Amino acid sequence: MKCPNIREEELKNKIAQDFFWLYDCTRIIGNVDFCVSMLQSNREQYEQESLLWAEAKKDSSDVYKSLVQLILTIGKARTFDKYLPPAFLGAFDSEKIAFIPYSEIHYVFYLNDFNWNVTPSNYDTKEFKLIYGKVKDVIDNKMLLFNYIKDDIDLKRFIKTNFTVSKSGVTKTKIDKNNFMIIYNKWLEAVKPTIGVNWEAAKKINIIDGDFYLADLLSIDNETIKAKLSVLLKKNIYKYNRQTDDLSEIFREAFFNDNQKAHIQFWNRYERPPKEDYWDYIMNRRDLLVPQDIRERKGTFFTPQIWVELSQKYLADVLGEDWQDEYYVWDCCAGTGNLLAGLTNKYNIWASTLDKQDVDVMKDRIENGANLLESHVFQFDFLNDAFTKLPQGLQDIINDEKKRKKLVIYINPPYAEATSTATRVGTKENKSGVAVGNKTHAKYFDKLGKARNELFAQFLARIYFEIESCKIGEFSTQKALIAPNFKDFRKFFLAKLKKCFIVPADTFDNVKGKFPIGFKIWDTVEKKHFQTTNVDIYLKNGAYHGKKTFSDGLDCQYINDWVKKYRDKNSMITAKLCYVGNDFQNNIKVQICSSTKEVIAHDVVFNITQNNLIPACIYFAVRKVIKATWLNDRDQFLYPNNDWKKDIEFQNDCLAYTLFNNNIQSKYGVNHWIPFTEYAVGAKERFASRFMTDFIEGKTLLEPIVSESNIPYLLFAERDDFEGGGSESADYKKPMKRVFSETAKNVFKAGRELWKYYHAQKFPSLGGVDAEGGRGGYNVNASLYDIREYFQGRNEKGTMNNKSDDEKYNELIENLRSALKSLAEKIEPKVYEYGFLK
Repeated sequence: MKCPNIREEELKNKIAQDFFWLYDCTRIIGNVDFCVSMLQSNREQYEQESLLWAEAKKDSSDVYKSLVQLILTIGKARTFDKYLPPAFLGAFDSEKIAFIPYSEIHYVFYLNDFNWNVTPSNYDTKEFKLIYGKVKDVIDNKMLLFNYIKDDIDLKRFIKTNFTVSKSGVTKTKIDKNNFMIIYNKWLEAVKPTIGVNWEAAKKINIIDGDFYLADLLSIDNETIKAKLSVLLKKNIYKYNRQTDDLSEIFREAFFNDNQKAHIQFWNRYERPPKEDYWDYIMNRRDLLVPQDIRERKGTFFTPQIWVELSQKYLADVLGEDWQDEYYVWDCCAGTGNLLAGLTNKYNIWASTLDKQDVDVMKDRIENGANLLESHVFQFDFLNDAFTKLPQGLQDIINDEKKRKKLVIYINPPYAEATSTATRVGTKENKSGVAVGNKTHAKYFDKLGKARNELFAQFLARIYFEIESCKIGEFSTQKALIAPNFKDFRKFFLAKLKKCFIVPADTFDNVKGKFPIGFKIWDTVEKKHFQTTNVDIYLKNGAYHGKKTFSDGLDCQYINDWVKKYRDKNSMITAKLCYVGNDFQNNIKVQICSSTKEVIAHDVVFNITQNNLIPACIYFAVRKVIKATWLNDRDQFLYPNNDWKKDIEFQNDCLAYTLFNNNIQSKYGVNHWIPFTEYAVGAKERFASRFMTDFIEGKTLLEPIVSESNIPYLLFAERDDFEGGGSESADYKKPMKRVFSETAKNVFKAGRELWKYYHAQKFPSLGGVDAEGGRGGYNVNASLYDIREYFQGRNEKGTMNNKSDDEKYNELIENLRSALKSLAEKIEPKVYEYGFLK
């Protein structure tokens, strides 16, 4: 709720309706603006009458001054002598509301020799300033302030728990393992900006804002009670609890830049510390408080307990029931150590992590019962530090060939890479320095090839070369098994994949993508090229879901290699095919458009001409007809066999699917892709191009289209200079009447009704802009995209709306989508039959 530009009486009505609907807000108490009481049926049972007396201001106001004005109003009329005082005094305006317990302020009404006979709304009187000075510290420390929009839920919870009769004291929101992250996000907005810290400098020495939040959260009377935290709150300053030289030049203490005002007001609403039962959990989940860029780089992603337990079961299956007594375990990127939970032999377990804070958390957990040895938990930068820095006991294992064969490197390593989905779709730049700048990256630069951009690949490379003959149990994406960028990695990483399972990536905290994460057990003693494997599939709830095959693709060619053969540099360009990568995760960038101006980001632009229209449509349809899921996200589209050339129905199905599923926009050039004649859809003028209908009918153009060099293009003519046209059948590019399947005909039928409905609209002009509703004028050459834009419009952010306010259009576009779905289902089996997918 936000109520700008309304009268004060209307504001009071809205506050009563939106937040105090369970109470009586109609009573008039002296000159107080707003009163909240129990409803009559309840009120008769109790002596206490009011729950809140408040000052109201219709515009944004200073709540301190409003509260002082309320105090003067009450004191002047001695309202507290005529009515029982409320539990709270308050002040509100169009944006916010503040509360302060009456018991904290009542002393001021009994001041000796004070002149109450002044105008309360006059902020310039000496009496107003005197009261302001006396109550400011109380307001600073006891006020509870809520914003209607940002704090809506907290405000309603506060009212529900505190606005009851015969209640003493303020009930604050309790913090537990379910809401500590929600409160952290509120803390970031309210408190963090008031702490005098150079956050970028702090980040460089591994101090994060979450450390300050933990110092606040685990405190009593603003004194942190957990001595091993990296940052401690000491009343009104923060102290850094680390003895290291890297702090000396930046800071050792941090002060509040607002005299702790925001900090006090924020924590007035929450009960600190949480129940002791939650302390270990909250500290163990420090990973959730790590900023995204650091989390990606350092691998602070909490492994869900369900997958921890499953991975340890798989290790037992491979290594034997007594593996924990027979093998040593080292988690070299342990974070706060949750991957090691459930292991029983602490004398064989080692845990290292990049951050000293995480080491401190693990040691604190040891004091509270975690099954680890403090001497086996240490700080270590695996991608940079020499093994001579390891504890001597672990060095002895690594340096002994026999013991090394009994060492299991058990990890969930960092997953950061130089590119992400955001960079693929053009919304962000490549992340510089994320996976570079460490010694392992430099040392194995050539061997890793393009996999060098992945931190988890660097971990595996160092383990493989420098801890020879060990066992590896690791969580990572399936790129190491199948991605083309990992071909060089697979050439040197010769190890036997003993067992593997995959799970949805979004079951891991703060991972949003829909792709599989696998747990793989490798035996580096057995030097074998990975070729193919069947892995177990588990759903989010831990249910077994069958098996999936992954193959390395070392001898494979991919779909992008195939389509490149059909490049045509010399014929008329009718549209452009834009694509990125060979797998499902990159399908979002496969599109057909009129011009590269419509493309945000792409790797390859393929010109579509009359000579390669069918291969281009096959490429597009093959990549679009199967929905991307977490399970197929990394599957690679392959170079097909030649059987597709003989299947004219398949070719025509792909053409039909593509004609009604593209991003061509007529404003970027002549629309050659209108799949109907003017007569078929009732167009009001002649189309600029009839290329597509002529192509479908197997005709040549009566009027040749002229190129930029003023040389006529000869449509459908055989060309000796057409790349890839020599050795393969030319059926797909010879003029021929296209005969469509019944399923494809249904798509054309649904599409025709949509085009007819568009051309039947009453347009204000031929071109131009319709002032009513913002729709454009008539565009005789409208594409499917143009028609959608006309009816659906765009929101304030410029994004096309999902639906139209025209119900007839909604019905027609839904019919088209339904027909396309049926056509996609018909094409799908052919994708596998012709080898585009395994």
